[in-house]
Amino acid sequence: MLTLDRQESYRRRYAAANEGWQPASHLYRDRVAGHLTPATRWLDLGCGRGGVVEELRIGRAVGADPDSASLRAHRLPDLARVCARAEALPWPDGTFDLVCCSWVLEHLPSPAPVFAEVARVLRPGGHFVFLTPNARHPLLVLNRLLRGGRLVGRLYGRDAADTFPALYRANTPERLRSLLRCAGLEAVGLWLVGDPTYLAFGEIAFRLACGLERVTPASWRVHIVGEARRPISGTSKI
Repeated sequence: MLTLDRQESYRRRYAAANEGWQPASHLYRDRVAGHLTPATRWLDLGCGRGGVVEELRIGRAVGADPDSASLRAHRLPDLARVCARAEALPWPDGTFDLVCCSWVLEHLPSPAPVFAEVARVLRPGGHFVFLTPNARHPLLVLNRLLRGGRLVGRLYGRDAADTFPALYRANTPERLRSLLRCAGLEAVGLWLVGDPTYLAFGEIAFRLACGLERVTPASWRVHIVGEARRPISGTSKI
């Protein structure tokens, strides 16, 4: 079993040996942080028990999640929280300057209405930043083959309460671009980020995984960080 603490130690080693590399979660955090000011109204969609709002205590943040137990257990007790489904957000048009989500898109049974809702609650010029797995990565292919997509929880010792079925219906660059375009959002960028530490169950496995990472096609890298923008006027072009 690969614990989070052990995985982070391997990530530090990998970063030290590969100049310029950073975990996808760091890239995601930095993209979110780049849009925050004390006046920013932002939504952490699928906030769960914590996440990026714990690190970036800037602006006027709101958390939304359909799981009321996760909201009650959120590690920021003073965070404004709403129990809501992503395809039916309870805010007026143009409420937020920024919407972000991590480890959410892979669980959506019907992604298109969610992207449409994100676009609706963003103000013109507002941004959508997300982090999600890439369905083309071999580990994710294996996860899809297992009933309910629960390989991650079994291999990495994740709490069952934090492990949800993964459907991967939005999880390739082409599919994400299509969903953004159909929602009227224009892509700012999609970044595919490799991470061999998901296979680092020991020293030998870590070294083999690093070698495998060097020959893995860029389009198969395990994580996708994306950013999109609601146009101020006119039709979006992607």
